[in-house]
Amino acid sequence: MTDLSFSLPSALQNWIEQQIALGHYADAGDYLRDLIRRHRAEAEDVARVRALIEEGEASGYLDAEPEAIIEEIIAERRARRG
Repeated sequence: MTDLSFSLPSALQNWIEQQIALGHYADAGDYLRDLIRRHRAEAEDVARVRALIEEGEASGYLDAEPEAIIEEIIAERRARRG
């Protein structure tokens, strides 16, 4: 494990101390580790959504209205059921 040392503005230090006092975290290191984990998970989620958007855009666009597309899907499902 690596030790880090840095300065914080007093307002941020007070915030961390409040979170510790409320019992949310054991110490400042615990708070920072949780913050980093959450930020990392959020970044991964954003990357996943961006990839899905790119995939959708790459698949092309339909000229039909959304309602017509939905009606077509429903009709196809009904036809398959018999």
